[in-house]
Amino acid sequence: MIYILLADGFEDIEALVPRDVLCRAGVDVQTVGLNSNIIRSTNKLEVKVDKLMDEIEFESLEGIILPGGMPGASNLQKDDNVLKLIDFCYKNNLMIAAICAAPMILGKIGILAGKESCCYPGFERYLEKSIVNEKSVNVCQNIITSRGPGTSFDFAFAILEYLRGSDIKDKISSQMQYKI
Repeated sequence: MIYILLADGFEDIEALVPRDVLCRAGVDVQTVGLNSNIIRSTNKLEVKVDKLMDEIEFESLEGIILPGGMPGASNLQKDDNVLKLIDFCYKNNLMIAAICAAPMILGKIGILAGKESCCYPGFERYLEKSIVNEKSVNVCQNIITSRGPGTSFDFAFAILEYLRGSDIKDKISSQMQYKI
């Protein structure tokens, strides 16, 4: 199971594009709200989530996705349960994917140290001891980072390739008419 963690102020496309791509590939994916069944995006889109944080099932967990957007990324960063989930994923070598402002969460807790990463311009200072570059997506071991809304498809397909391999990624990108 892949969980997409949503907090008020998340960036629409950074959450919904990965969800769509993964669903098309048959990956089990669910949206998770921090403390409400309805989460509002930066653009005022209201999303009814599949689960709340306290309903996450750790036994089937393959990884998590942290969308950016402000104040969505800051709201995720302030939540102790989110930080515990990230720590669990990191310690168990499960996928952690963060886009836009959300890589700052990973940088602040030290799991990007010595790893290549990227983020939305201006957030580099939060990626402490990381090797920051301007690629649209970085895959470094089990951590995937991406720059922002415009890289959402690249991000989604990098996640899919990480989880299911390049053949599935190529099949789904072809079906969606997306050229990688």
